[in-house]
Amino acid sequence: MAQIMASLNIESLASASFISGAVTIAKIVGTFIAAWIAVKLGVKYAFFLSSVLIVIGIFTPHAANYELLLISRFLMGLGGAFMIVYFNPIVMRWFAPHERPVINGLNAVAFNVGTAIILWFMPTINSATGSWQNSLILFSVASIIVAVVWLLVEFSPEEKTNTHDNAEPVSYSYFDGLKDKFNWAYGLTYSGLLAFYICLFTFYPKAGISQSKWVIGFGIIGTLAGIVYSKNISARLPVIRWSGLIITLTIAGLSFSESSMLQIISAMTLGFFIFFPITALVSIPHELPNMTGSRVTVIFSLFYSISYLVSTFILWWFGALVDSNDGNYFQAFILITVLSSSFFIGSFFLPETGKKSVNTRMEPCEE
Repeated sequence: MAQIMASLNIESLASASFISGAVTIAKIVGTFIAAWIAVKLGVKYAFFLSSVLIVIGIFTPHAANYELLLISRFLMGLGGAFMIVYFNPIVMRWFAPHERPVINGLNAVAFNVGTAIILWFMPTINSATGSWQNSLILFSVASIIVAVVWLLVEFSPEEKTNTHDNAEPVSYSYFDGLKDKFNWAYGLTYSGLLAFYICLFTFYPKAGISQSKWVIGFGIIGTLAGIVYSKNISARLPVIRWSGLIITLTIAGLSFSESSMLQIISAMTLGFFIFFPITALVSIPHELPNMTGSRVTVIFSLFYSISYLVSTFILWWFGALVDSNDGNYFQAFILITVLSSSFFIGSFFLPETGKKSVNTRMEPCEE
């Protein structure tokens, strides 16, 4: 962020927030229309489209001005928005119910591994490639290769795929989703935590708090622990609720402590408990009654749209508070700490699905 701001002479943090916010805005738009595109193209080619859009990130290092930078970031973010939604119908179509918590957890830890590589090894990567611009180009080339490999995957027609849930297909439109109280509770629960997570990597280093790499490192451990936990413990809400409380407390420790050691301990604990409940959180829609691939696509479309919409506003508010206080982060840190409690509070409005979904009988997944 600091290098991008310097190269384009951006001084306002509120303006800088839209560099990351362009991706966030794309996720609002993209996740909302993802289900519609999946219907038009089919999940396989919709997922390929998302991969191609991510590759557009190759233009980000060469953006000549702020506007072109935002456009390239927006299109890249649009691809990411589609992809995170399409993971869910793909998981439903390829894996039996007792396998899905593990696969959902692996999807989450994959993201963390990529982020950890960047946080821990970016200086080394930049040294090897010659510049941060070349590094971003390298990542985009890798994305092109993976996108082509995806086209080789055999994907049976949707109507021939078993959902493994013995449920009759039910119609579930966007309008139905918007009327469903669950979707609003689900999205708002995640929104405060998501806003903090984006702030952590965008603005915390500029505030002199550089322990974010510990959050990601222990986040990988937390995700793996969450996979094991969710595979063996049926209840979903307790792990979400109490992790949410620990998250808010450790965000306060990271943000306001003057002790470097306490900040590191807070970051380690925070990283673990941010990702420990994620497997349980993303498993809830898969375990709702009468769930189908099309319905789960709409649910996750709205989940990410709502959470990213709220977090975009919070990001701008965070940057604006810093600007209005002449670079002082105190009020902004209070804001993000208080709003992160949405994860804890939201757990009281979500349904408990795990007790009904325990599956100890091994069922083969039909082709």
